[in-house]
Amino acid sequence: MLRVLRSAEKEEISKRLLGRGKGDFSAEQQAVDAIIKNIRESGDQALFDAIRRFDGFDANPGNILATEKEIADAYDSVDKDLLRVMRRSAKNIFLFHSRQVRKDWFLEEKGRMVGQIYRPVETAGVYVPGGKAAYPSSVLMNIIPAKCAGVSNIFVATPAREGIVNPATLVAAREAGADRIFKMGGAQAIAAFALGTQSVPRVDVIAGPGNIYVALAKKSLFGTVGVDMIAGPSEILIIADEDATPAFIAADFLSQAEHDELSACVLVTDSSRIAAQVEQEIAQQAASLPKRDIVQKSIDRYGTIILADDLADAVRVANDISPEHLEILTKEPKEVLKSIRNAGSIFLGEYSPEPLGDYYAGPNHVLPTNGTARFSSPLNVDHFQKKSGVIYYSKEEFKKVYRDVELFAGKEGLTAHARSASIRFMEEES
Repeated sequence: MLRVLRSAEKEEISKRLLGRGKGDFSAEQQAVDAIIKNIRESGDQALFDAIRRFDGFDANPGNILATEKEIADAYDSVDKDLLRVMRRSAKNIFLFHSRQVRKDWFLEEKGRMVGQIYRPVETAGVYVPGGKAAYPSSVLMNIIPAKCAGVSNIFVATPAREGIVNPATLVAAREAGADRIFKMGGAQAIAAFALGTQSVPRVDVIAGPGNIYVALAKKSLFGTVGVDMIAGPSEILIIADEDATPAFIAADFLSQAEHDELSACVLVTDSSRIAAQVEQEIAQQAASLPKRDIVQKSIDRYGTIILADDLADAVRVANDISPEHLEILTKEPKEVLKSIRNAGSIFLGEYSPEPLGDYYAGPNHVLPTNGTARFSSPLNVDHFQKKSGVIYYSKEEFKKVYRDVELFAGKEGLTAHARSASIRFMEEES
């Protein structure tokens, strides 16, 4: 049932929206731990056993990789209109993420220099969900930032039911610039990428969404390998005023509800008229959706309309919730934007709906969920780059400051550190 709350009901809002996906996953974690342990100890053998068990595919070193023929056949079978749109989308994603690439910088004075250099990781693994549906948009969104960062080797892992990879996934991976495509899914794919096996190279960073087993494997192996984020169920929050169009709000609301029964869809408005009309629109539009069962469960569990005192109050609520997707459907959305602090991706105006970001505009659709936009960012080039500080002092410049270093180290009780600074000038000053 769609729930209507007042903005002052902070505890109820938080309880309803921020507790999703935080159940007891001890059984799933136990299964993931066993897979990781087996692959750590037995490599290929454990990996192939897991693939046979979960994907019904008799994997071996000779068929774990998608072949050039399979990729060529995929191009023949993929809808040509989809390929055309995919290429336009890839161009937009590349243009956006290429602006994120950082340049080395240095501060230089006579005899000394400090700075920072940026280097890509050498190898990235991108996980692509498989099964009943294909998500070529996610393939593009995960590979292209790594490509922009300058990663030398980009590998894809995706489940291959009975050895067959969805053609749209193969084509998207090739279009985006993947170097190899491995037929493996689930926690076993994450473990193979993180630890390496005889057939699967170890990677430096893993990116890409997946089910609870994939998420738990990424969480367990973080530290052994870098990961993009541990994403939860999807969500959208829409700020709307009296000028918004109820039919548009309802359509955008439902676009997230069809993702998952755990998806959270929220309207925050200072107009009781808009709230009532949107509620009617949601009921009417939901009835005609193919995934109406999923949609209805999502709405019943987490669908929420929050009545705000005014637009400033609506913004406060949005910042408190820190949504994955934030739509601002107001008369002056750019003015409202100035007050937004926490959101994964922000959509301004009635003709910038959330699916535009999912598929086409360019900003990444791999986003922080469940309130984590308070402290984290969408997938970006920085996920695939490292930063190193650089220091240079000439003898003359270090001589001017070494006693400061010696004193600081001594005050911390690190005598060897202090000596490392002073030993360079002991003979001169004895």
